[in-house]
Amino acid sequence: MPEQDRRFAAWLSGPSFAAAEIVAQLGYGAVVLDIEHGSFDLADLERFIPYLRQLNLDVLAKVLGPERGPIQQALDFGATAVVIPHVENSAHAAAVCAFAKFPPLGDRSFAGGRTARYGGFDDDWIARQDRETRVYPMIEDAGAIEEINDILALPTVDGVFVGPSDLSMRRDRGAYTRSADDFADLRTVADAARASGKPWVLPAWSTTEREFALAHGADQLVLTMEHGALMAGFGTALVETTALTTAFDQHR
Repeated sequence: MPEQDRRFAAWLSGPSFAAAEIVAQLGYGAVVLDIEHGSFDLADLERFIPYLRQLNLDVLAKVLGPERGPIQQALDFGATAVVIPHVENSAHAAAVCAFAKFPPLGDRSFAGGRTARYGGFDDDWIARQDRETRVYPMIEDAGAIEEINDILALPTVDGVFVGPSDLSMRRDRGAYTRSADDFADLRTVADAARASGKPWVLPAWSTTEREFALAHGADQLVLTMEHGALMAGFGTALVETTALTTAFDQHR
């Protein structure tokens, strides 16, 4: 079994225990849970996140939206990072990222559940939570990339997660095509992250994106989506067998 590498993540769209076991077995060290667009509900997350942690997976929860409830719930269930979509600018980032850090740094509310071992807490626990749980606003809005340096300067922000498809549309380029302008935006993110000393994460579906991410110091690369992996696997088997069937029929 390969050693797990936290630099490489798989994108999960639903609470599939089998998918989680497969990616951990293959050597992935992280998963992104697409709570925003996927099929997760609160009961799923309450069971699935601790299971992922037991598989030694870094859990990045892309929450429903830039709101207190979804952010706090993901952290209370044990996610190691929250990815916050639809952050509009630095002022918006300052407001919503505060929900992931405890006072006086932020405005997260104490739950007393799993992360506190169902008991009380002390100042050391608060400091450890703030230090060990990461907050990544998504850079997928025109205002966010224009103010990325200010966003990364926020004490409640631990890094950024790029949303290339939405970013392309919101920069009036239409569908994301990995164009020169798309990569110019990615370079802006990478340069700002390096200057701030904070990590950045890229969904890197193609070889070109993976090469770019590695060359520009991305902390984590999301290599494949669950649905895409299923389609690739099912499709490969069908294409190969169709070709064999055609060849067989020609020689009958």
